[in-house]
Formats: sequence, structure tokens, C-alpha cells
Amino acid sequence: MFTRSVFKIFIALISASILIFLFGLFPTSVQKYYSTGIYPHISSTLRFISSVFPFAIGDIVYAILIGYVLYKIIRFLKKRKTLKKEHRIIVPMQIMNFILILYIIFKMVWGLNYSRPSISEELGIGNEKYNVKELVLLGDYFVNKTNDLKLKQTKILAYSIHDLETNSSRAYDLMANKNSLFHYPNPCLKAVLNSWIISKVGIEGYYAPLTGEANMNMNLPDFVKPYVSCHEIAHQLGISYEDEANLLGYLTASNSPDVNYQYSANYEMLRYILFEIRMKSPDDYKILHDKLSGGVLADFKTEKEFWRKYNGDMFGYMDAAFDSFLKLNNQKKGIDSYQDIVIWLWNIHKSEVGRQRSEEIK
Repeated sequence: MFTRSVFKIFIALISASILIFLFGLFPTSVQKYYSTGIYPHISSTLRFISSVFPFAIGDIVYAILIGYVLYKIIRFLKKRKTLKKEHRIIVPMQIMNFILILYIIFKMVWGLNYSRPSISEELGIGNEKYNVKELVLLGDYFVNKTNDLKLKQTKILAYSIHDLETNSSRAYDLMANKNSLFHYPNPCLKAVLNSWIISKVGIEGYYAPLTGEANMNMNLPDFVKPYVSCHEIAHQLGISYEDEANLLGYLTASNSPDVNYQYSANYEMLRYILFEIRMKSPDDYKILHDKLSGGVLADFKTEKEFWRKYNGDMFGYMDAAFDSFLKLNNQKKGIDSYQDIVIWLWNIHKSEVGRQRSEEIK
């Protein structure tokens, strides 16, 4: 009887999982009924509940869930020889049922957003690809803009998690006046429980879907934090893909009245652009790098040393891997690779890039 009950639950859960998967194959329906339908209410409720706790409860929830699954697996492996035949089937099915429940919950509280149409469409941003010459012009534009913003900075604030939550939610409120996509009720930004471990792994921040929390690595250099906070909040609003969260984070932080937010956003986008240029045109990368102001270069050095301090092995590995990539591909294969965020930046700013180029020619 117990075996039949477990099997019935399994059939119900696998059926629900298949239906959710099939629903995800229809992006327009996901957008209408989930992403802009029930999801905003689910995420707002989760943030309201999570905000009651002054610490990141998501970290604790995930630790408990992982511990439970490992406990059940280890216990089963130790006792499998003494278990009756029916129990040898029941325990694995119970574990499978638990995993299916987690899958369904994950999809319902956030995961279906992976199936929504690209937010670039919702924001009216084109997807026209750039050529190398245009990429270099975009890089020059961001170099100049980032240099100018660095000069405007009078002081880099030592933001607390409360400061970031308050300032970032205000920045989102300003953008919400232009587009409801940025509407951000019940702010909930948390510091991770252990920044040392997160830094060692190489993570700036992450979103906890089951609790609706945006989690920040507060060990990061202060000039990086404003943009990272806006990026993680984008995940809370149902923006699942990293490049799309980069876009929303950039638009929000760069339009904030706080010059520290503007600088943080442009500094981060400059990194993506320079990476692309370094891969496609190393000579132009060197020219643009030499145009960076002393203040911006100092920030690049600070961030580099930060990651070297916490994550030296991975930092060295990634640097060597990039160099190997260039050598193996004779610096040409990368010509056909594109980062979505750089494509969107080009489409957002190509008119400004053109004006800057015209003024330089004059």
C-alpha cells in the first residue's frame, strides 16, 4: 500500500513537471500569464517575507535541503543490503519525488522566467550586430565616458547593505516611471552569510529563488557594489539570463542621479567591451587601454588584486586560458563571437558613438 502511494505521488509530480516544461515552450504565454502575470506577486510576497529576517535565509534553506538529500542518500546506501525489496524501490522514489517537488517549486517561483522573450524586445532595443570597427568606436565612447565620470567622483562611499538596498531601489523607482518592467516593490537585498567563501569561489552576488533574496558579496571593492546590487535586483524582477540582468542593472545604475552608481555601471560595461575588443583586435585594445585615466586604471588594479587575493588559482587559470584561446585560434575565431550585453550597448549608444566620431573628425 505504501509503495503504491509513493508511486502515485511520483506519477502526479512527473505529470506536473512535464506540463510546466511544455508550458515553457511558449514564450508569449509565459510572458503574459507568468512573467507579467502571477510572478510579480509571487516575488513581491517572497521579498516581503524574507525582509523580516536581517540575514540571508536562502543560504540556510539551501544548506538544509542539500544536507537532507545527502542524508537520505547516505542512509540508503548504508542500509540497502538489509532493506526489503520494496524499500529498495521506495527510498530512491522518495528522493526522486523530493527532487521533482523542488523542480516544480523552482519553476513556479522563478524558473519559468528562463522561457520569457528577451527583455531587449520589451525595452525596444535592437539586436543589430557590430563589426570590429564599430566595436572599437563603442569602446572609445565608453572609455571617454568612464574617464569623465571618474573625474566627477568626489568620494567613493563605503556602502552598507542598507545603503545599497535604499539607493538601488530608488534608482529602480526612477526607471519604473519610464517602464513598468523596473517596478520593484518590497526591496530585499541581503549580504551573504560568508563573504570569504563566496569570494574564494569568485562570486560577486547571486539570487536565491526559493526565498526571493538578492544576495551581495560585501567584500567587493566599493566602486563595484552599486552596479552589482542593481544586477542582482534585476534577477528578483524575473530577469533570469545574466546578460539581460547586466542590461537592466546598467540601465538602472547609469540613470541614477548618484554619480557613484553611474560610474559603477559604466566601469562594468567597459570591462565587457574591452574583453570583446581584446579578443577581436588586440592592437586596438592596447590603444584604448592606454587612453584610460589613472583613476580608472587604479580601479582596474584594485579589482584585479581583490580577486587575486581571494581567488588566485582561478584568476591565474582564467588568464592563462584566455591567452591560450588567442594563440590556438590565431586571434580570429573570436571575430564571430558576441556577448549579448555588448550588442545591446551598441544598439543603445550607436547614435551617440556616431556623434562623438563626427566631432573628433571635425
